[in-house]
Amino acid sequence: MDLARGYLTVNIEPLPPVVAGDAVTLKCNFKTDGRMREIVWYRVTDGGTIKQKIFTFDAMFSTNYSHMENYRKREDLVYQSTVRLPEVRISDNGPYECHVGIYDRATREKVVLASGNIFLNVMAPPTSIEVVAADTPAPFSRYQAQNFTLVCIVSGGKPAPMVYFKRDGEPIDAVPLSEPPAASSGPLQDSRPFRSLLHRDLDDTKMQKSLSLLDAENRGGRPYTERPSRGLTPDPNILLQPTTENIPETVVSREFPRWVHSAEPTYFLRHSRTPSSDGTVEVRALLTWTLNPQIDNEALFSCEVKHPALSMPMQAEVTLVAPKGPKIVMTPSRARVGDTVRILVHGFQNEVFPEPMFTWTRVGSRLLDGSAEFDGKELVLERVPAELNGSMYRCTAQNPLGSTDTHTRLIVFENPNIPRGTEDSNGSIGPTGARLTLVLALTVILELT
Repeated sequence: MDLARGYLTVNIEPLPPVVAGDAVTLKCNFKTDGRMREIVWYRVTDGGTIKQKIFTFDAMFSTNYSHMENYRKREDLVYQSTVRLPEVRISDNGPYECHVGIYDRATREKVVLASGNIFLNVMAPPTSIEVVAADTPAPFSRYQAQNFTLVCIVSGGKPAPMVYFKRDGEPIDAVPLSEPPAASSGPLQDSRPFRSLLHRDLDDTKMQKSLSLLDAENRGGRPYTERPSRGLTPDPNILLQPTTENIPETVVSREFPRWVHSAEPTYFLRHSRTPSSDGTVEVRALLTWTLNPQIDNEALFSCEVKHPALSMPMQAEVTLVAPKGPKIVMTPSRARVGDTVRILVHGFQNEVFPEPMFTWTRVGSRLLDGSAEFDGKELVLERVPAELNGSMYRCTAQNPLGSTDTHTRLIVFENPNIPRGTEDSNGSIGPTGARLTLVLALTVILELT
């Protein structure tokens, strides 16, 4: 700068990335031998098209610089202007400018300007993490290998965090994928050799149980879960019991076909990032492999997140577990002809993941509405007729790790409000009941007259 006009340099002290919620101080240092006119701080938005004033100092309304009235004396003075953001937010992220003006040494009608700039990088740690199973609920595949995908969803982070998976506490060496596998592509394969799972701390009883089931398959035997025993046919004496009857026959299906192997599968990992309007990024990590119910049941998978704003990794865990022992609840507990009966699966004996699917069937016959089966957690029988007394219902709960069946018997009592023989097969009043009602109504009218 021309010495006749005055000497002025401006710079803003650099800052490392800051974490949202921290207090931040922006420092603007300037050096001059002239008389200061003003200091203005700007926040720059919309790619530099908009500058918003956040601080202004006008020397015309201050006497702090009266000692610089002697223009003939040349000396360099260093000044500092600071702006403090007590709780920085993600929205504060962006460039800032400090503008300083001094009077021209030749004439006080002119102002010499200089500026400095800085980019404030505001980080934010992830606010949530969860692990879910893709494409659920899904059935248990007895005779064909199927791919299985865990999805780790991490939200609220800036910048995007690093997401990875572990199995039983050990990092998973996964093959990166840029595109999701096709749904009909079959089991995923990789050229790398399989590694045995025997190096893991497996439960010996679990392995022996699995192998014994495989031996049973080789001998021609397998757990029978398709139909209950004929010995479960309702007995007339049983129908007189005053409560509904739960049949304690829950069988977990563990039919491991010949495609099952005891080697570690090849895992494939794919990431996707979705920017949010607040500047954060949602990251989804998808871990896909060919499911092996023999080995994967009760396996612990964890999703971990590393982020520069976190002092330690975030983590979410799930344990793959097949359903076992569904708890059946029937309301009302004492069903009468014409009542609406609800049969609901109210939890399991264990924590089940992923979410199971439920299928209801009536043993030896069709459901009340004429359908062969019903999919859902709750089976509703509207206006039950007397013919359903003693009928048995099977609930099949299954997820990709296995399936289980449980049965319950419906006991239907007479309804004193509905005369015997007046209800049809759907529990509604039939023609005989209608004629009886009409006769009773006419009798009442005649008596009144």
